[in-house]
Amino acid sequence: MLKKYLRIFVIALLSTACTKQPAPIDPIPTQEQVNWQQLETYAFIHFGLNTFNDMEWGYGDTPASTFNPTALDCEQWVLTLKACGMQGVIFTAKHHDGFCLWPTETTDYCIKNSPYKDGHGDVVGELCEACRKHGMSFGLYLSPWDRHQASYGTDEYVKLYHQQIQELADRYSPFFEFWFDGANGGDGWYGGACETRSIDADTYYEFEKARDVVWAHSPEAMIFGGTVPTIRWIGNEKGLGNTTQWSVVDGAWLPSEVDVSIRPGWFYHDNESPKSLEQLLNIYYQSVGRNASLLLNFPVNCEGRIPSEDSLRAVEWHQAIEKRFAHDLMKDCKVTHHDTPSEMIFTFDEPTTLSCLVLQEQIALGQRVERFTISRYRNGKWLPLETNEETTTIGYKRIIRVKPAEMEQLRIRFIKARGPVVMKKVSGYR
Repeated sequence: MLKKYLRIFVIALLSTACTKQPAPIDPIPTQEQVNWQQLETYAFIHFGLNTFNDMEWGYGDTPASTFNPTALDCEQWVLTLKACGMQGVIFTAKHHDGFCLWPTETTDYCIKNSPYKDGHGDVVGELCEACRKHGMSFGLYLSPWDRHQASYGTDEYVKLYHQQIQELADRYSPFFEFWFDGANGGDGWYGGACETRSIDADTYYEFEKARDVVWAHSPEAMIFGGTVPTIRWIGNEKGLGNTTQWSVVDGAWLPSEVDVSIRPGWFYHDNESPKSLEQLLNIYYQSVGRNASLLLNFPVNCEGRIPSEDSLRAVEWHQAIEKRFAHDLMKDCKVTHHDTPSEMIFTFDEPTTLSCLVLQEQIALGQRVERFTISRYRNGKWLPLETNEETTTIGYKRIIRVKPAEMEQLRIRFIKARGPVVMKKVSGYR
């Protein structure tokens, strides 16, 4: 079957001839999902009471008065993120401790009762304004679990939670993504009860209604978590995707998001430092390079700023990526194909050394490739390119690092696919 499929692919995408493309193979992404995946990297920001109490998960009993940033500057956040290539940011409007970083009408446990701007501050609003000013997409995280509220576990809390979503949507939309965290139920302060409470996360929060509130204002927003996601968690917080990564899950298009912090913790701690450049580069290769989007967290410090060492490291990381992928050594290659077996051959004008390949399918027509091989032609022989990556799925983007090797030709042989192989781009770098 692939003999016919590859011929369609080559004529349709690599020649000037106008040839009918293969029909889509379901499931396929919505345009909103395609737009989201094209962001590739965007930022998480964790900031709140935990920042000032040196904690990761607050219990819900820390006084609102401890939230007191001395030099908060949301524009500094946004400009930093833009400098390191980010096009969007998701902010923790409320973490598990229940403290709200906007002046909500739903609870006294919010920024109105903190010293920040004498109770007249609104960090969600300030960040939203900075994003609009500098052309950055804005998203929010709102923890379903609330360890502060006495009503948690009852119908009353669900109404309160939906009211919080409504407030945020009314005041700060549109959102490019809305996060429902997966941590639900357990021990908490709960208005002084100091006990453990359990809920059924699949039914308790009424996520279908919550999503509808978000989409009424932001129909383009991706939904993370809950029972109605449009994107999915990769399964770890290390920033590592899987070598075989499908966007097709149980008959639905559900692309992957990888989340990881630039520091060991999600919130700021004085005794922690940002990851090394090498660590961050490996995260990029194993997230964006494995058909996933990368959500990189920046912990804001007690001043209310992204620390300079984090900023410098993130910019260094972005510049290193830009440099590595600046010159496509395959853009002028002659491309031919053979039908038995199904393969593409790229011919260089002169012997060329590659150390990295980037492959992209035309995902608007579905994800198709299941397995492929890559090899090089040099001195009259075809030799496999050495790599520690399994060459299985491709999807939106697959980055394959290989042992640097000189070649006159590069061959990609498609071994297995769900249907006609429709590639968007193949490029090579050193």
